[in-house]
Amino acid sequence: MRAIIIANGQIHDGDFLRSLIAPTDLVICADGGASNALALGLAPDVVIGDLDSLDSDLQAQLEAEGCQVLAHPARKDETDLELALYYAVEHGVDEILILGALGGRIDQTLANVLLLALPELRSVQTRILDGRQEAFLIRDEVLIEGQVGDTLSLLPLTEQVTGIYTEGLEYPLENGTLYLGPARGVSNTLTAPQARIRVGQGLLLAVIIHNQYLLKKSGEGKSSAGRVGA
Repeated sequence: MRAIIIANGQIHDGDFLRSLIAPTDLVICADGGASNALALGLAPDVVIGDLDSLDSDLQAQLEAEGCQVLAHPARKDETDLELALYYAVEHGVDEILILGALGGRIDQTLANVLLLALPELRSVQTRILDGRQEAFLIRDEVLIEGQVGDTLSLLPLTEQVTGIYTEGLEYPLENGTLYLGPARGVSNTLTAPQARIRVGQGLLLAVIIHNQYLLKKSGEGKSSAGRVGA
C-alpha cells in the first residue's frame, strides 16, 4: 500500500501531482496540508497534527465527509509531518510520497528533508516530490530511472559516506567517499536512462531534477527511484 502525505508547504505543478494519485492510495495530511489536498482535488483520509494551521470550519467539513482527524497537543516533540510519517508506517505502507514539504521557512524545509533519515523508514520507499524534483535517501542500493541529461546530486547526511559506486553518471565514483560539508556530489548528470548507486556505509541523500515528468501512479510500473536488493 502507498501513502500520499501532504504537508503545509508550497505545491508546484499541481496537475502533475494530481495525476500521480491512485484511488487505492492512503491520503494523509499533516495539519494545514489539508488545504493543499483540497486544492489538488483530493479527499484526505486522515488529518494529523496539532491543528494550529487547520481552519475550524474546514475541520468540521472534513469530519462530516468521513475524514479522521487526529489532534495532538501543541507542545510535542514531533512535527506534524513526522507524526504523519509514523502514522503511515504504523498502518503498513511500503511506499510514501511526500508533497508540499519544501519552500517557505528554511528550518522547516531542512527538517522535512532530514526526516527521510528516520530509522522507521528504512524498509519504506520514501520520496519528497516537488514538481520535477524529488529527494530520497540511499541506504544501500537504488536504481534510478530518468533520461540522459537529468541532474542528480548526492549529498551526505552523515559525517562521511563510504563505498560509493555509481553507474550511468557523467562523473562516476568507484569505491568513493563523500564528506559532510564539501559540495563534490552536486550537479552530476545521467548519461543513460538508468543510473545505479550503491553505498557501503552512511546515509546519502539523492536529489534528482527530471527534464520530463516520469513518475507514475502506484501500480503503473517503476517509479524513478527503486530500492535494489534488501
